[in-house]
Amino acid sequence: MNNKPLFSVIIPVRVVTPYLIETQKYLNQQTYTNFELLVITDKISKTPSPAQKRNLGAKMAKGKYLAFLDDDSYPDVNWLKNANEQFTINPYLGAVCGPCLTPPKDNLYQKASGLVWSSFLGSGGAGAYRNSISSPRYVEDYPSVNLIVNKSYFQNIGGFDTHHWPGEDTILCLNLVYKLHQKILYHPSIKVFHHRRNVIIPHLQQITRYALHRGNFAKIYPKTSFKIGYLIPSLFFLYLVSLIFFNPTYYLLPIFTYLLLMLLTLITFIFQQNNIFASILATISIPITHIYYGILFIIGLLTPELKFTAHKVDAKKQKYIGG
Repeated sequence: MNNKPLFSVIIPVRVVTPYLIETQKYLNQQTYTNFELLVITDKISKTPSPAQKRNLGAKMAKGKYLAFLDDDSYPDVNWLKNANEQFTINPYLGAVCGPCLTPPKDNLYQKASGLVWSSFLGSGGAGAYRNSISSPRYVEDYPSVNLIVNKSYFQNIGGFDTHHWPGEDTILCLNLVYKLHQKILYHPSIKVFHHRRNVIIPHLQQITRYALHRGNFAKIYPKTSFKIGYLIPSLFFLYLVSLIFFNPTYYLLPIFTYLLLMLLTLITFIFQQNNIFASILATISIPITHIYYGILFIIGLLTPELKFTAHKVDAKKQKYIGG
């Protein structure tokens, strides 16, 4: 008799891509075998909403734990084994999560995007741990690409908010932590590999949704979104604009500091990657990312409330369009 708890792996999709097939391959290699896989498509859910697909998957799930993945991510072979170990140590955890790493086989432009997200400067210090191996910690906000939730708590808070995408995971975590007073544990052993968007256009297209929603959430969900790490890109953008009007020597100190940090980040990238081109590409992408994110964050902050908009797909080519 198998006494190990059942995990329900839930993946919302609009089209079946090669990435999804890759995900299924790595799930078949899991060292922890007591799990079921629920791939929720448009045909099953009758809606393009990822949140509604995940909620439907949760209703269909038989497992004690709901393990959420995106269809462009795949788990480490010990993903569920390590997650179960953390739930065994503390069975009252609301959820566990872990790093979303750049796959080794991603191309040069994808790896440059991954470097942006995993670096302290690139992520503004707000989320570097999400994209790199970092020390264990309790968190209050985490993306659903690698989030494993106790099903009873998930049901208690009514699942994902279906009015937003992205951002539905932020609201879920907010409810877990502040309504149910449950903890979310980030542990570096619970690893997932998440394919990146090429820099720079696809990379920025993906940022568009996240920046707008984070700015909007800073106003309507300030507990987890009105944070200095999310505000810094907008402050940096406003500072750059102010340079047009104020440029005494002392006022240039922040930009010189920023350039020094870029240089140190470039050196770090080169030592990490042993690839000068990818390192330079990632370093150049950081200020572009900051300015773009900063502008959209302000737009989101000034918008009354953003609602869900569906991800566009090319049905013939079986792929997603844009970010």
